[in-house]
Amino acid sequence: MSSPKPQEGICGLAQAVGPESWSKVSCPCCISAQVEPLVLIQLADNVQPNTKQWLMAMISANQKSGGAGLLAHPGEDASWGRIVVAAPRCTLLKATEDLGLCKADKDGNMITFSFNDLDNFSSVDDMQKFLTLAQRQYIVKYQLESMRAVRDQRIPGIAGDKGVLKSRQNIFQKLQKVRVILDVFPLRDEKKLQALGREWYSQKRLWGQPLDSIHTYFGGSVAFYFSFLDFYTWALVPPAVLGLFVTFFLPKWGSTDGNKGDPFVPEAIPQSPEADSDQPVSGLMVQAIFSMIWSTVFMELWKRRSAALSYRWGSITLTERFQEPRPGFQGDLGINPVTGRLEPLFPDWKRQVRVGLVSLPVVLLFLGLVVLGMLGFYYCEAVMSSFHKASGSIITAILSYLPSIIHIVYTNMLGNIYRNVAQRLTDWENHREESSYQNHHTLKVLVFTFFNNFAVLFHIAFFKQDLNLLRKRLSSLLILSQAVNQFTEVFVPYIVDRFYGSAEKELKEDDPEADHLQAEGSLPPFPGLFAEYIELLVQFGYLSLFSCVYPLTAVLLLLNNITEIRGDAYKICRLFRKPFSPPESGMGVWQAAFEVLGFVSVVSNCWLLLLAPRVQALTDDAGLSPATVVICAVMVEHVLILLKLILAFMIPDEPDWVRIKREQIEYCSMKAVSQKVSITMLIITCSAHVTSLYLL
Repeated sequence: MSSPKPQEGICGLAQAVGPESWSKVSCPCCISAQVEPLVLIQLADNVQPNTKQWLMAMISANQKSGGAGLLAHPGEDASWGRIVVAAPRCTLLKATEDLGLCKADKDGNMITFSFNDLDNFSSVDDMQKFLTLAQRQYIVKYQLESMRAVRDQRIPGIAGDKGVLKSRQNIFQKLQKVRVILDVFPLRDEKKLQALGREWYSQKRLWGQPLDSIHTYFGGSVAFYFSFLDFYTWALVPPAVLGLFVTFFLPKWGSTDGNKGDPFVPEAIPQSPEADSDQPVSGLMVQAIFSMIWSTVFMELWKRRSAALSYRWGSITLTERFQEPRPGFQGDLGINPVTGRLEPLFPDWKRQVRVGLVSLPVVLLFLGLVVLGMLGFYYCEAVMSSFHKASGSIITAILSYLPSIIHIVYTNMLGNIYRNVAQRLTDWENHREESSYQNHHTLKVLVFTFFNNFAVLFHIAFFKQDLNLLRKRLSSLLILSQAVNQFTEVFVPYIVDRFYGSAEKELKEDDPEADHLQAEGSLPPFPGLFAEYIELLVQFGYLSLFSCVYPLTAVLLLLNNITEIRGDAYKICRLFRKPFSPPESGMGVWQAAFEVLGFVSVVSNCWLLLLAPRVQALTDDAGLSPATVVICAVMVEHVLILLKLILAFMIPDEPDWVRIKREQIEYCSMKAVSQKVSITMLIITCSAHVTSLYLL
């Protein structure tokens, strides 16, 4: 069987990295004149040639033999510390069915893919049209991680216990643990990446993202993040317009003395509470009611858009699979009682002890540091406030923001330290499944982030009840954070790419492809989208919880996010390796986090309404006692939460056409399963009859 010939560009890599051929394919339908290199495996420098040859053989072996069913290329020679991996057609198609992806049939409708019904789908003969680049590369990773030894054996070239491979043990995780495999990453396609960059961050228009192109190249998780960022940025326009209207046309709360000389408060705007209380409606009241409605409508409309995108990208009916142990999971080798496979085992009670006796106290310790910083902020604020009252100059007005700035720097530094600590704690807890690991890590960070960013604002609003201080604190947070964000999102990436870029920029097109691979491997790995989602969550909290006291919040966030989109796009395209991206049907746990903030916003804005001068004037005129006011506020809060639930119920999570398509997919899948069961039963019945006749 002749070796397949590689394609041009990145697909010409196989021919450039060495004279040896790709591993052979046994399936006749997988023989192709073109091979597309998809993934690169980085080996340790001391790996022996026979170890590399054995690994390539396992990668090429079929799954019944414990292999991955992929194509492997040794590169320049057998001693080269890399293996280039591709995927034959049948492996890609079978994995598509395993993942539960939906693909277009002959009529253009998205249905769950079935390998036994190939003729019903379009473009099944062209994998580059049938699957996106990100899907093909993730399938390679999925297949590599599924390799298992079918018998006890020794890995060639590895001495001692490190080279012992037990039956049913995961081969890929074993090689990672003994440091034979150092890294695995998907290869970049420079032509497609440059075309995406021209369409994405190099475009001159302000709105709109090439979401389909992002999904094709980077995959579902990245595409959903940028889709949410784009949708969120668009959704900031109504509150930004309202904020400008409230700021310049409606009376504001505040104290004339408290704002005297404040450079951030226009003097032309009425500031006295008397002016506010004389008006039937104040700006704070309008902004608070709008924030409660906006946060609900925004999340419900996002759910509809997310459902439409998951259908369009074929991830609306992903298969839930039994999760394999994650690479970092450690334990004594034993037989899993569920799968019967040999894998590391770790008692649940030990993990619970680690969480309860170590992780929880450490989290509480950092929350205590947040409280300590808040007390320091109040002390410095009191000192600067008295100093400003004694002087009254514009210089002291500017200096009065110094305690807020110092506290913001403190909270940011504490947050950075805590994120590293949370990562180490979650690693030490030793979770078996990747989903459990991510959930525990996310929960730790979310709890601390909420407390670290919003605790002082809640305390100022509901305990000190100082709206002037709350406005000053929020404006300081927004202005300083936006300035830092613009520096880190725009200026720093440009400097890094311009002066400290990877060695790949020094290469020319006619340089050996092996050199391009070396340069690509020198790029830092993509850090993920965790920090980006945290940033958006904090933004959403400032806007939905407290923007009524500083109406320009949405304006500042809108200006920031316009550059945020391009900055994030520039970084992921230019500064990092391409990440693996599993198929996703939405934002996952982050959507729940935003919804929780939406409910908290009802409580926050309801209680801030009580502090509005107009509301306080009404309660004073009515002669209501403080206890009666609190009871009325609680009742109003519950009514507003009920209205929020009714509004969420009235807006369906899916458009009607998506719901119909999803139900059609589920019906077709159920019908196919029923037919398969009927055929199986018929075969069993016929076999029984044949056996009976034979015995007679």
